[in-house]
Amino acid sequence: MADPEVLVIGYDGAELVDIASVTSALALANRLGAKPRYAVRLACLGGRDITCDSGQRLVAQCDIASVQSVDTLVVSGGLGHDPASRNGQLLGHVRRLAGTARRVTSVCTGTSVLAAAGLLDGKRATTHWFYAADLARRFPRVKVDSSPVYIREGRYATSGGVTASLDLTLALIEEDHTAELARWVAMGMVTYLQRPGNQAQMSIFTEVPHPDDAVVQQILDHVLAHPDRNLSTNALAGLVGVSSRQLTRLFQQHLHAPPAAAVRRIRLELAARLLATSELPLSQVARRCGFSSAETLRQAFASRYGTSPRAFRSTHSRSAADPTHQSA
Repeated sequence: MADPEVLVIGYDGAELVDIASVTSALALANRLGAKPRYAVRLACLGGRDITCDSGQRLVAQCDIASVQSVDTLVVSGGLGHDPASRNGQLLGHVRRLAGTARRVTSVCTGTSVLAAAGLLDGKRATTHWFYAADLARRFPRVKVDSSPVYIREGRYATSGGVTASLDLTLALIEEDHTAELARWVAMGMVTYLQRPGNQAQMSIFTEVPHPDDAVVQQILDHVLAHPDRNLSTNALAGLVGVSSRQLTRLFQQHLHAPPAAAVRRIRLELAARLLATSELPLSQVARRCGFSSAETLRQAFASRYGTSPRAFRSTHSRSAADPTHQSA
């Protein structure tokens, strides 16, 4: 039986990491004993070399027109995704090969190429959060959801920004082989946490409000430092000396969410970190993060992450990733 071919489609302006995360993970899976092995090639129009959006040049391994069929099709993302998604010749080959493939996937803004080819009509799809609104505007038939790391819809899979390609590739390796092989690949690439597809791309810890808005920043700093305290909107408003209405307006303006939603999100992300990095009982995690009980945390956690705290800990804890329990 021939090794399944994974065809990575590149173009001028593709993101190097989008390509390398996929190819490196599959190459490592091969070195770790994947059977059958992955046969990975980079295909470009005309077999021409491409210049990545960071300036590096990549050598194409084949002309996309010469490829008759593939097992897995991967469309890369990058700053060049817009002209790529308007290139009729490229879109024609993507449609043709998608008809032969067992799986059709995209990385980051590569989703726009699949959407332009008409392959995502009526399907849920994700992309880099920054480009989600534009994707939804250009392709109203696509059900764009910018939150998940990646989305699977039958044989189609789309992933979020840049390193989300690694999460998707690990999921494909697990699907093709075993969870153990995917875990070893993750460890080999020094990414001990393989995020589930429904985990949010963005974290409240990386969202910075407008630098001129000291009130919102002060509130976020307080919530992060004291998640177990009374963090009601009234209490937070009193802390900074504004009305509850004014505080809600500021949060909607700068975080696009009311204070209560931001507090809940921070508490859940702190709980997720504790679950992954400690052996504290769930009741103590709940108490430290401001939840009234372990059951309240369980319900909120399942609602946000689509899994239970126990299941999350079993697949995301350091001890699960490192059987020796030793840090590097």
